[in-house]
Amino acid sequence: MRSIQTTMASMLACMLLMPSVAGFAQQGAKPVTADWGKTVDPEQAEPFRGEHQAGIVTKPQHFLYFAAFDLTTSRREDLVRLLKAWTAAAERMSAGETAQPMENGLQLAVPPVAAKTGDESEATDAASRTADTGEVLGMPPARLTITFGFGPTLFNKDGVDRFGVARLRPEALIDMPNFGAIDQMAPERTGGDIALQICAEDPQVAFHAARQLARIAEGVATMHWVQTGYRPIVGDRHLLGFSAEEKVPGMNSPEATAIWSGKEGPAWMRGGSYLVARRIRFAIEHWDQMPQIYQEQAIGAMKHAHGAAAQNSQKSADADFVDEGGSPAHLALVSQGRDAMLRRSYSYNDGINFISERWPPWRQGLEYDAGMFFVCYQRDPRNGFVPVFRQMANRDYRLNQFWTHVGGGLYAVPRGAKPGEYIGQELFETK
Repeated sequence: MRSIQTTMASMLACMLLMPSVAGFAQQGAKPVTADWGKTVDPEQAEPFRGEHQAGIVTKPQHFLYFAAFDLTTSRREDLVRLLKAWTAAAERMSAGETAQPMENGLQLAVPPVAAKTGDESEATDAASRTADTGEVLGMPPARLTITFGFGPTLFNKDGVDRFGVARLRPEALIDMPNFGAIDQMAPERTGGDIALQICAEDPQVAFHAARQLARIAEGVATMHWVQTGYRPIVGDRHLLGFSAEEKVPGMNSPEATAIWSGKEGPAWMRGGSYLVARRIRFAIEHWDQMPQIYQEQAIGAMKHAHGAAAQNSQKSADADFVDEGGSPAHLALVSQGRDAMLRRSYSYNDGINFISERWPPWRQGLEYDAGMFFVCYQRDPRNGFVPVFRQMANRDYRLNQFWTHVGGGLYAVPRGAKPGEYIGQELFETK
């Protein structure tokens, strides 16, 4: 009797769930891409194609999955096929579709034998595997954006021009300088031939996109490092407890035009931008023991209105807040380059790890592995991130003891793909 009741309860649960799924599929009535036969609420989908890549001046989503890939092939045609396959899959997923048509099975960008010999006749059949892992079936695209960037090693790695594009490397795609004690960049968290900034309003949607692109790249590219991140549902405070005070301009606003590459660079980068990513670990336990007045003097702002400032606005209180010891506050230093960069950062929390602190009390032990995944876009990092961060490294005395840069990279983000194009096409078709 009990098993019958259990079975009936399970059937009832399934029946209750079915209308909600069906109802979801019918909301929003206009299909974003009619050819794929799926209706998606247009407000849930960000356009993939355009003059610029999505995910730069797009309103920031709440979740990030950043993945840097290393290419395991040295054949130019393999790389082109990968970018074509990635472009097609990214466009489909951005519109709420599976990465590839489900009826065809998994289609690798480059069949295994072809990746090694150029002979596709002996390639093993990947079509027996599912075209999409399926963890977001029935879910909206959650404003998914996938932004592609090319690292310096794509153009020249260990002195080798693997893909015949070294001459087209932009001057702005520099080898990032070392900034001293706060720069402790771990090789296993730094660089990469190609970087993907994947953002969405659902963390599972973001991870799904990275997972599918990694599957398609099998045999020609592998993940080098990844980082997840998140933004608060309300406001923009980071883990030190202060507002990030970021501003995302509109596509054609004066601020936005300052981040797009122009005629100063190669033709394939015009309309693109340069992405700097930095994994910044905060010494949270140490920070939490500091007096509030110290924290506010270090940042150059009030954490919340208090004392006489409670009678005024938060903004006016911040404007009058200075470090009486003469040390420049963090916000005063970074504001000097505010117009040269578009910040698009996320907090991260990777649990705990064994940490050796760089400053007194030089604690060693298990501490939070958490902080900020700093992301910024600019027309030229030599006029944006580099001078601003050099100021921070040399003069941000009060704050530098509470953070360490442990990974990241610089990437050239080409312009958006027009209909029929693949990301970075102009780079590989330049004569």
